[in-house]
Amino acid sequence: MRIATWNVNSLKARLPHVEQWLAYARPDVLCMQETKLADDAFPVMPFQALGYEVAFHGEGRWNGVAIASRVGLDDVVAGFHKGEEEGPVEARLMSATCGGVRVASLYVPNGREVGSEHYERKLEWLAGVADWLAARHTPSDRLALCGDFNIAPADRDVYDPAKFVGATHVSEPERAALGVLLDWGLVDAFRQLYDDAQFFTWWDYRAGDFHSGRGMRIDLMLLTEPLAKQVTWGIVDRNARKGKQGVPSDHAPLLLDVDV
Repeated sequence: MRIATWNVNSLKARLPHVEQWLAYARPDVLCMQETKLADDAFPVMPFQALGYEVAFHGEGRWNGVAIASRVGLDDVVAGFHKGEEEGPVEARLMSATCGGVRVASLYVPNGREVGSEHYERKLEWLAGVADWLAARHTPSDRLALCGDFNIAPADRDVYDPAKFVGATHVSEPERAALGVLLDWGLVDAFRQLYDDAQFFTWWDYRAGDFHSGRGMRIDLMLLTEPLAKQVTWGIVDRNARKGKQGVPSDHAPLLLDVDV
């Protein structure tokens, strides 16, 4: 099974890129983030034409997550659980069972600035993910958490650690929150394959950062150990970040092949 994750940075603006990429990469499951579409505006038919069922959870101009699958799409849950949720509700998480694997697409809040209310909200939301894991899953499940975590797990995951001192995405509380998920029983599956630095998934649009290699690895696929042991191959598809039809997303897709 080929599982992929991609922050598309507006599906309305990037749909031609996504269609083109699906046609050649042919993932069995694609988790998308930042779709930025209300549910009634989601472009279902282009995905169906490519052989995918699709589930989506959106709110319009901001956020939005989706899962496209050609190996089944069962028990779809938008949010942390079915029914009403407490506190601020944003379209940042959805999950479904695809080909016998429980797959979640998640978009972690950016945090904006260390110490801000947005930063505190980010940490609270990540704590909610940890609670959701503990309440609804076990480390022995075949589970994949895929998405834009807005956290660079280690200094080697940013192009120049000195330039990020005091910034979000690299602060100790954020990395500790990610560590809670890993300690529960998840594996950073891409790092299981590749130990080198300079494997980035996001590059700012400004100042030629992509072509100059000034990026961050903030898109992750966290798999439970039984699933991580079955990973055979993975890649960050930088070609999709280049794009030939308009401006591409500022993120590149991340793919893993899993021998299920």
